Amino acid sequence: MKKITILSCVACISALLIGNQPIQTAEATQLSTQQVPSYAKWGQLAMKRTKEAYPKAEIVDYSHLGRQEGPILTTEKFRLWLKGADKEFGVNVTISFYKETEVVKEVKLEEIKRKAKSKRP
Repeated sequence: MKKITILSCVACISALLIGNQPIQTAEATQLSTQQVPSYAKWGQLAMKRTKEAYPKAEIVDYSHLGRQEGPILTTEKFRLWLKGADKEFGVNVTISFYKETEVVKEVKLEEIKRKAKSKRP
């Protein structure tokens, strides 16, 4: 009868553990990249420009309002909600870029006020 050494036991257990690890396939990689929305890079630009315009405010919410595609330009619209030291407010961000090159033509920021709740007697 052969003696089993501790070293060979460790080698067998290691092989079993490594063999049971999930292997990321090309299909799994493709699925994970498909989960990133097409507007994500434009949302990052919207947040960057908003932080530049309102450096003391914190972005507390973000939503993609939609996309408009034209023959030459594409427009992405976002609404960011910010909290400053003394107020909360929204900023609508509109990003226009050339469809073929994705070069940004214009970024517009428009501050919006929160609608006041009506006081009922």
